[in-house]
Amino acid sequence: MIRWRRWRMLLTCALLCLTACAGMPDKRDRGTFVMREIEVAGTRYRYQVFVPMQVREAKTPVVLFLHGSGERGDDGVKQTAAGLGPYVHAHAAEFPAIAVFPQIPEGQEWSDNAALAMAVLDAATREFGGDPDRTYLTGLSMGGYGTWDLALMQPGRFAALVPICAGVQPHPQRPTLRVQSVLGESDPFAAAAQRLRGTPIWIFHGAKDDAVPPEQSRRMASALKAAGARDARYTEFPEANHNSWDPAYATPELWTWLWRQRRTAR
Repeated sequence: MIRWRRWRMLLTCALLCLTACAGMPDKRDRGTFVMREIEVAGTRYRYQVFVPMQVREAKTPVVLFLHGSGERGDDGVKQTAAGLGPYVHAHAAEFPAIAVFPQIPEGQEWSDNAALAMAVLDAATREFGGDPDRTYLTGLSMGGYGTWDLALMQPGRFAALVPICAGVQPHPQRPTLRVQSVLGESDPFAAAAQRLRGTPIWIFHGAKDDAVPPEQSRRMASALKAAGARDARYTEFPEANHNSWDPAYATPELWTWLWRQRRTAR
């Protein structure tokens, strides 16, 4: 009887330890990118997660990044090579959030891969102790289109959005590149703005962008203002071409603003 009590006490302690450690990353992973795999609808995908150096007992902010067309593939690495990935690499010691990098296959669009993006986000949030109320969505080019689309598909899911060099209307040279959620609307900008007006948004674009016209972001910013958005900002870099993601992520005020955002009561 005494022996059984001792085993029961040890088992209870072990379970309590597992519960306390759930969602706390391995110390060896802190300040690094780690590779993970996930199965969605019978297909396996690789993705990367940056684990911040400083992880507190409280839940950690999460940034979901949607890559552009040039980073599609199945290696699980290219999606960290442009945009947010290099910025996080350069600021690994102080970047305070979990950064999540899904990757979609060649020839596909984010509008067809919302389930993959959300599955990866949910898995990383669980594993690394992410804060659902401080989860942010950003993307560039094709991933910027995806940022608008995913936010519209998941209303109230994200505390803030940062779309960069993105469009809303179907791209004239690539009609599959579009925001599916407002396709068919007589004014897709107004329709998207009306549905997203309660979410803080900071849009970035380059004035000399020859891939996605800056007029797309200008019209979206105007629509948000007309819809009475509570916090919508637009920054246009006069000398930037399509790669406006470099000056965007290098904007110190962006991060100060972003970390202040918290999802409101649902």
